[in-house]
Amino acid sequence: MAAYGLYTHIASNKFRSMLLLGGLFLLIYVLVFAGALIAEVMINSDGSVAYYMQAALRDLIKALPWATIAAAAWIVIAYFFHQAMIDAVTGGVAVTRQEQPRLYNLLENLCISRGITMPRLKIMDSPALNAFATGLNPRQYAVTVTTGLLDALDDQEIEAVLGHELTHIRNGDVQLMVIAVIIAGVVGFFGELFFRLFTNMSWGGGWGRSSSSSSSSSSSSSDRKSSGGGAVIVVIIAVVLIVLAWLLSQVVKLALSRTREYLADAGSVELTKNPDAMISALRKIEGRGELPGATSAVMELCVDNPREGFADLFATHPSVDARIQALIKFAGGHDPGPLALPSDEGSPAATDGQAAGPADGDGPPPLPPAGPWSTGDGPSTPPDPAQAPPQGPWTTPASGPWGRH
Repeated sequence: MAAYGLYTHIASNKFRSMLLLGGLFLLIYVLVFAGALIAEVMINSDGSVAYYMQAALRDLIKALPWATIAAAAWIVIAYFFHQAMIDAVTGGVAVTRQEQPRLYNLLENLCISRGITMPRLKIMDSPALNAFATGLNPRQYAVTVTTGLLDALDDQEIEAVLGHELTHIRNGDVQLMVIAVIIAGVVGFFGELFFRLFTNMSWGGGWGRSSSSSSSSSSSSSDRKSSGGGAVIVVIIAVVLIVLAWLLSQVVKLALSRTREYLADAGSVELTKNPDAMISALRKIEGRGELPGATSAVMELCVDNPREGFADLFATHPSVDARIQALIKFAGGHDPGPLALPSDEGSPAATDGQAAGPADGDGPPPLPPAGPWSTGDGPSTPPDPAQAPPQGPWTTPASGPWGRH
């Protein structure tokens, strides 16, 4: 389905997301089938490949209701307790207007302006710069912000981050991502369980016992070899299915996450009408969002997840540069480039969205105050190049930052 404009992109993305979640749920049955293959080999190691496949398929049909009930029970438990689990991991604490008037008022104003139900506000005591939204229904919705983010960002940038998280809630991203993490957790749990079962069986010679007990029969050795070969082939198939199910669950989860980050950035701009604030917030958060002790599932819900897999294959978020380029292209924002913060070791504070310059003695001195051309209170026009001092190693080239004269 072609998508034109932000809202049709959101609707199209929701449709694709539901299909992906359905496929994610089907991976549970793939794991059950792989487990049935291993179980059949453990019970009888003298069968052929076709025998094991048919027996495992019968087992899968019998286990379908129980597997569905188990997965549904897992989702129900997470539905009621996922917020408590997240708070236990992150240390998030609910705050009121009296405790955090600045943050509370910014969030409340955004909610009132768009008629959005006010989520609970939580603070996480961490120097990291990050925020995330959680909840599966309006009574559970919550936005958690780190103390590091509050200290490093100005009001407009914090408002942009809050708009990003509110967009996740409004678009239903939070529910889908929580459910995706839950189902992927089920796949990962049973995948690891079956893989350990296979490992123990292989090291203990699980499928060799019945063949040794039947070796006293009058069957030919060639028949036993072919039977043993069938068991090995089936076990290899089961292991491949387990690994593929786990990999696909991660790919589906990452596809959901990456797509929605672009839409949440666009939704933030729609709420705040300030693309530059979202861009500068991303620049400040870039590389500073790691939450110590947080699980990968929590990091996947954050504004930025600096954790990356090999070759960026398992990165849950688009790169900050890619997100900023999208905001520049579609929202008309401006990129200030990488920004230094007062907390950065060896870097002076950046002011008004401008990256900090090098320390004294380590590089060129800062430009003199020049009104709108810098952050000081100087003349309102750029300096006349004719009156500029002779060029030294740190002076501006003849062309200057304003072009050739």
